[in-house]
This record gives sequence, structure tokens and C-alpha cells, in this order.
Amino acid sequence: MTPTTSHIALVTGASRGIGKATARLLAEHGWDIAVNYARDGAAADLVVADVQRLGQRALAVQADVADEAAVLAMFDAVEEKLGPINALVNNAGIVDLKARLEEMSAARIRRMFEVNVLGTMLCAREAVKRMSTQHGGTGGVIVNLSSVAATLGAPGMYVDYAASKGAIDSFTVGLARELASEGVRVNAVRPGIIDTEIHAASGDAMRAFASSSLIPLQRPGTPLEVAQAIAWLISDEAAYVTGAVLDVSGGR
Repeated sequence: MTPTTSHIALVTGASRGIGKATARLLAEHGWDIAVNYARDGAAADLVVADVQRLGQRALAVQADVADEAAVLAMFDAVEEKLGPINALVNNAGIVDLKARLEEMSAARIRRMFEVNVLGTMLCAREAVKRMSTQHGGTGGVIVNLSSVAATLGAPGMYVDYAASKGAIDSFTVGLARELASEGVRVNAVRPGIIDTEIHAASGDAMRAFASSSLIPLQRPGTPLEVAQAIAWLISDEAAYVTGAVLDVSGGR
């Protein structure tokens, strides 16, 4: 698996979980990495150190992806210090405490969509401005992080999160077709229950393992297993793949 042209990938939400695993795996395959984080700079610095130990350049860059000004500043900083990116992994996302719809505040729902949908779209927009041949770029790849919750709906847990990920699926297909003639491929990965820290944010830190009986493969996935799918979609081995949503869910 070899990177194309500029060898620079921006991974949002890369200080932990799937983002961290993706940053490390892409570095193993020769990519320089921009490690985006929202709050935990110390964790992001550890990922940067891992990438550098693998012989690649790395940069930690703070930005709340729901903040347009922060996104613009992030892309400018990455371009100035590493160079123009040709791969974007839209991994940053949030979940909230388990709840029914009637228990959810407008503020919770708004924040869910601001981070998970608006954030993904803003980062993709800035990547397109730099990658698309229509804008003088040399092409590139965007991988969005969806969730099997988009197809299952997450009833009684977080239908707001599921709805936000359904939006990611639609956005992925539409943007892929919009950019197909401009050298930019756009795909999504739809993880199932993965053993990451995100479950603690929903109030059930052990959910990944407690839910094993719901998964045909009878176990949660690992961040690395999702990262491997992302890395393949970014690689030239997936050169004829665009507008795809790839389930990494253990059959769920």
C-alpha cells in the first residue's frame, strides 16, 4: 500500500480510538500525518511521537471541527507546516448519554449535528478546495466515518447520533459523484460496535463487550480493524472505489 503524490493525510479526532489507530497505520505505510484534536493536546502529542518514531513527519493541530474559523485555521496550518494534503479522514465525532428522543434537549441534538455533520462537511469542503483538479489540485481521497447506527437507528439509545450518521452516508454518496471527474474519491466506513473510549461518553463504558451477543462474530471490533479498512480506501488499491459505504461491523 503506497501513498500517492504528496503523502500527507489529515486525520480528525486522531488523539484516540479509531483516529489514533488510523494515524499510526497510515504512518506505517509512509504517510505524513496531521493529528487533529479538540481538547486533549497531550494525547495528540503522543500520537505525533508515534508517527515520528515510524520515520514520518507529524503535526498536532487543535480545532473543534464544528467551528468554521477553527477549521480554516487548521487547514492553513497543515498546509504551511506539512504541505498540501491529499487524504482526509473525517473521524471526529461525538455521542451522548443514552436517552430517548423526548429526553433530549435541542442543545444536545444541535451539538450532535454540528460536530458529526457540519464538521465533516466543513473539513471536506476545505479538502476539496485543495484536492480537486477544478481548483488546481492533483486529486485525493476523503474517507468519512459513519456508523451502523445509521442503518439500525439506535432506538432507545441515541437516535440523534444515528440520524447524524445517516446524513454522513448520504453526503458521502453525493460528494463522491460530485467530485468523480475531478480526481477526488470519497468513501465512508461504517463501524459497528468497536472497543473504544466513546462508549464511556454514552454512560456505558463496558457496552462493547456487553453487546457481544448482538454481533454475529460475537465480539466487538478493534480500532485497528477499522483503520485497516480506512487505509485500504485511501490506497491506490481502491482506485476504482468511490461513493462506497463499507461496513466494518462483524456482520451486524
